[in-house]
Amino acid sequence: MTTNDPAKIKDANTPDVAEAFEEIAETTQQVGLSDDTIREITDALRDEANDGHIALVNDLGIADTADLIQKIPQDDRNSLLEDGGTDIDPQVFSYLDENVQRSTLSAMEPAKVADILSALDSDDALDLIENLDEDFQQQIIKKLSAKIRIAIEEGLTFPEESAGRLMQREYVAVPQFWTVGKVIDYLRAAGDDLPSEFYDIIVIDPLYHVRGEIPLNRILRSKRSQKIEELTLDELHTIPADMDQEEAAYIFRREGLNSAPVVDSDNRLIGVITFDDIIDVIDEEAEEDIMKLAGVEGSDFYRAIFSTTSSRFRWLFVNLITAIAASIVISFFDATIEQIVALAVLMPIVASMGGNAGTQALTVAVRALATKELSDTNTLRVIGKETIVGTLNGIGFAVIMGVIAMLWFDSTMLGLVIGAAMIINLVFAGLCGAGIPIFLNKIGSDPALSSTVLLTTVTDVIGFLAFLGLASIFLI
Repeated sequence: MTTNDPAKIKDANTPDVAEAFEEIAETTQQVGLSDDTIREITDALRDEANDGHIALVNDLGIADTADLIQKIPQDDRNSLLEDGGTDIDPQVFSYLDENVQRSTLSAMEPAKVADILSALDSDDALDLIENLDEDFQQQIIKKLSAKIRIAIEEGLTFPEESAGRLMQREYVAVPQFWTVGKVIDYLRAAGDDLPSEFYDIIVIDPLYHVRGEIPLNRILRSKRSQKIEELTLDELHTIPADMDQEEAAYIFRREGLNSAPVVDSDNRLIGVITFDDIIDVIDEEAEEDIMKLAGVEGSDFYRAIFSTTSSRFRWLFVNLITAIAASIVISFFDATIEQIVALAVLMPIVASMGGNAGTQALTVAVRALATKELSDTNTLRVIGKETIVGTLNGIGFAVIMGVIAMLWFDSTMLGLVIGAAMIINLVFAGLCGAGIPIFLNKIGSDPALSSTVLLTTVTDVIGFLAFLGLASIFLI
């Protein structure tokens, strides 16, 4: 509603109302770092007489600072770290992409990197150093305090992408014979020695074997005189240090855990994994599977040009070989195609429909394998379902494409041939789309990495063979 009343307009511009509008504007700002802010900082970086970029960067949050470092060119990034590196929060480096992280830290002096690691939790420190070259790692480790050095060296002995690499060594563990009051007094006295964030109290025996877990809220709700061992959760979810991080993430997701103790081969407590680390793992594993389905290894966004080219070339070469296999099938029917040019027009439709239908089934199967929803008990049911879905879709699109081909080329038999080929190809698309990743998983191969190339080959070969074979029989 609008108004022309001067008094009302004046009221709307009073200081209180103006301040209210400013507050609303501040709360509705876009999330993340704006391009204007990035340009302002880079302009200040390139102006040697202006050091205003340091103040601008200091006003940013941790995530925004990491975003800035990743988005600006390499020269500007180096200038920023040289001029204001001492003021950048060490947590920023944990937010960087792995490739940017490696190049940024590798350009620093070992003592500077050691200072950054010393300010982080043990799991974040290990995550930073494990991506660096071995020689540089050793130079950094020599600059660390004895406590941090031991934790880093122990962490590096665990397999890559294992729970041992993921865990942090800062945790709260108490004897099982303590009372609630004793635990609360201990926590208050510990002060800054406590982990920066923790969600559960771990109960241990004198040999450091884990006997249970107690959520903090259960401690706070209990009487001081109550025994700790009486409050432990009914179920204990300990994670072996050599367990794959993807398996650990599955346990967290299935059980809804906030944290879980990590134990060594003797079942002694050596660390804790928290849900924030698991969120990163789930994100990394999902990204990795998506990349592999496209034949891309790792995150290519920040990788060097030649490294990216090399990793993609290998899979493109495999794709070339499979494409040649499909072309060989077509060459068997060159005489048929020469006599009926319409076949060349319609061939890509059959192959394309099979490829897309197969990819749908493949995506469902790969996800089910990753989330452990698919096992020996329901394998045949899943393959059967996808085959039936492919059959039904094949019949539907056979009718549609058959009618189009009949009207387009004025040939009833051509319509029937492409319809039959469509059904055959979509049946195999459903069968192989679900079956190929399951088979690859059974033999120990990564289904996300190899399934797409194999599926494309099958649907192309079956599609061309069915369509051109039926055409040779019924149209020539």
